[in-house]
Amino acid sequence: MAHDDIKPVEFLGTSLDDLREFPTTAKRQAGLQLDRVQRGFEPDDWKPMATVGAGVKEIRVSDAAGIFRVMYVAKFDDAVYVLHCFQKKTQQTAKRDIDLAAARYKELLKELKK
Repeated sequence: MAHDDIKPVEFLGTSLDDLREFPTTAKRQAGLQLDRVQRGFEPDDWKPMATVGAGVKEIRVSDAAGIFRVMYVAKFDDAVYVLHCFQKKTQQTAKRDIDLAAARYKELLKELKK
């Protein structure tokens, strides 16, 4: 993938506002990782989130203020879609966070079929 083939990032729902709430270092780290994804690379620390939807991945960001997650899907040609950004409070991802990302993913699939 050439460096000029950078996919735009589309933030769904409140994900951009949620990302802006991250502490500065976590926000910067999330931004750098999204930049990697836009350029066709994997983030440094991620895991698949099949419970949310096919192709959904989660960027894992840790800093002094806590643990943060950015759920996204990059398998579509037109953009990298950020489904949900949140601070993780427990070891397991909260059901409401998974449900919210899954709902946005379903909505995205409907939009892309139009």
